[in-house]
Amino acid sequence: MVTATLTSKGQITIPKMVRDSLRLHSGDRIAFVMHDQTEAVLKPVTKTVDHVFGRLHQPGQVGKTVAEMNKAIAQRMRGVKP
Repeated sequence: MVTATLTSKGQITIPKMVRDSLRLHSGDRIAFVMHDQTEAVLKPVTKTVDHVFGRLHQPGQVGKTVAEMNKAIAQRMRGVKP
């Protein structure tokens, strides 16, 4: 069992093993699901597509067609660098 200590401010540090297992990173949201009055389950809050939309876009980047993307994927799979 992995444990953590509650501070006087009501804060805990989630142990690294748990963060790694749940793939948690700084800024991630976590939900506490209560079972009865004596047990809580910690669950990562998954991001919606709205939260990650546009994250790969870079200013000034020109859009690619599906054909261009398929060609780049095929070249990469053959080991040819564009």
